This record gives sequence, structure tokens and C-alpha cells, in this order.
Amino acid sequence: MNKEIKSTINKVKQSRNISLEQLKLLLEINDDEGVRFIREEAVKVCQKTYGNQVLIRGLIEFTNFCKNDCYYCGIRRSNSQADRYRLTKEQMLDCCASGYQLGFRTFVMQGGEDGYFTDDKICDLVSAIKEKYPDCAVTLSIGEKSKESYKRYFDAGADRYLLRHETADEAHYKKLHPEEMSLAHRKQCLWDLKEIGYQVGCGFMVGSPGQTVETLYEDLQFIRELQPHMVGIGPFISQKDTPFADKASGTMEQTLKLLAIIRLIHPHVLLPATTALGTIHPKGRELGILSGANVVMPNLSPVNVREKYKLYDNKICTGNEAAECRYCMENRMKSIGYEVAVSRGDYIE
Repeated sequence: MNKEIKSTINKVKQSRNISLEQLKLLLEINDDEGVRFIREEAVKVCQKTYGNQVLIRGLIEFTNFCKNDCYYCGIRRSNSQADRYRLTKEQMLDCCASGYQLGFRTFVMQGGEDGYFTDDKICDLVSAIKEKYPDCAVTLSIGEKSKESYKRYFDAGADRYLLRHETADEAHYKKLHPEEMSLAHRKQCLWDLKEIGYQVGCGFMVGSPGQTVETLYEDLQFIRELQPHMVGIGPFISQKDTPFADKASGTMEQTLKLLAIIRLIHPHVLLPATTALGTIHPKGRELGILSGANVVMPNLSPVNVREKYKLYDNKICTGNEAAECRYCMENRMKSIGYEVAVSRGDYIE
């Protein structure tokens, strides 16, 4: 292995920072030994804090209505092919009940920006989950809201909030989103969430149209500035009913390298091996864990709606019952020497 690569990886690890030149060098690694070294170093860093435990979250995709028209997303407002649905409060609580029985202690409530779910409805839902399962964490992933709304959800009992920034570069943001959406506003939402006291997650797609090493560098600098508790990254995968239908997907190789780099820069961060990673490679999630990730999110949504939550094409596990997802994930993690933790799986300082 090139000595420069080894030295660069060690410098990044020690400084918890990366320069544009260092990022270019690491993303260009293509020899097996170099790739293996960066991934192994990331795993060592992760295991220092989290051991060989993989933290598990139960994902409940409760609405695929969305007011936004992001060019990459299958549930965008303009997609007339989307088969829209909303889960009732009772259905969501049923998902939590089966998840709790299966050992989930975090529920991730994810949906499009759907005006039907008013602040009152969200607060009522969060309160109901926390009342029934006081030992569980509730994560919301429902987009851009006002600071007042975020505060209400927090006061109702929400613990964490996921809001991918998608790109920290203004020009790139405009290539991915319509005119009415603003990167400045999205970033402000993340700062508001942090100030309120949430465990906050941001993130981006790897290989999204228009992405460059320079835009990725901006992403890493923004993450360094924000110091989030969670970072969600996964490969861009096109969806056939969007303006980006014919765009090439992101690669597993780049995603794994970026997971490793993020772990080296942010040793304690909660870092998922995403469903999108499992979609582009049958062992994608295992390879993500073996690159420094430490979170997986099996789907607890009712089987009859999973196929409808189509952010991208060919999504995996759409036909599995919650129990199948849970035990399949446990076996997958055991196969690579990890165990699934039955806990809230909070960020460790």
C-alpha cells in the first residue's frame, strides 16, 4: 500500500479533520489493501466507543404525501404515479407494539412533508408512543418545520430528529431542488433542532447528480461545524418517475469510503448502514458495518404500504413482515461478528 495513503488516513484520524487534498486522495484509492486499511481503521475507531454492538431502529414510514418537489425523490409532489397512503395513529401504534415485542427501543417516524399531519397530530402521536413505551426513543424525520413546531414535538417527548441536508453546496443544492426550496433554511432547521436539545442527524446522498469532490468536501465541513449526533449517508439511486430517472446511481465503493472517512472524523457519531446500501449490493449493510457504521434500521411499516414508500427504485425488504426483518438483520450481523443491541442506542459522548 502507498505510504502516502496510510499516512493520510492516520493524519485524518488524529486530527479529526480532512483537507480537500486528503479527501481527493482517499476517494481515489482503488487498491484492495488501501481500501481495506481505511475501513479497518474506521471499525477500530467505532469499536472503541460502541464495541461490536449494532444499534437497531424500527422504521415506520407513515405517509408518502409530500408538498415538496425534490428532483431525486419518488414521493415528490409532481409524481402522479405514486400510490399515496397515510397510516392512522392506531396503525402506527400497532407497528410500535410489534416492534417493542421484537426488541426495538427506538422508533423512527418518517414521512414526506404532509400537511395533513398537523403539529397537534404529531404531538399526539409522539405523546402516545412515549406514554406506552417510556423506555423507548422516538426519532422524527418529517422535514423542514418552524422552530416553534420542533419545540412542540420535543416537549411532547421526541428525542431525535433526522433531516438530511442533501448537500452543503448552494449551487449543487439548486441542481437537486426546485426554486422554492432553500439550503439556508434547511441548515437553519438543523441549527434550531440542535439548540432545542434534540439528538440531531443530517446527511447526504453519495453520487447524486452534480456531486463533485468539492461538494463532498463542503458536506464534511458542514458536518464538522454542526457536530451532529447522527449522519445518514447512502448511495443515490434513481427513481423511474422523477427527472433524474436516467441518472447513474452512486456506487457502493464510494459510499463505504465516505462512511469510513466520516467515522474517522467523528469517532462517536451514530452512523447507519442504510437500506439504500443494501439495495445496491446484497451484502451492502454488512459491508457498511465493516466500514465503520453502527446502526441499522429494519422496516416496521405494514407490509401493504412498504412498496408505496418509493424514494428510489428496487428498495429491499418490501415484502417482509417486521419479525422477518428483525431476525434476518440479527443473523446478518452475527455472520460478521456483531450483535444487535436491545437498547435505545443513544449517542455516547
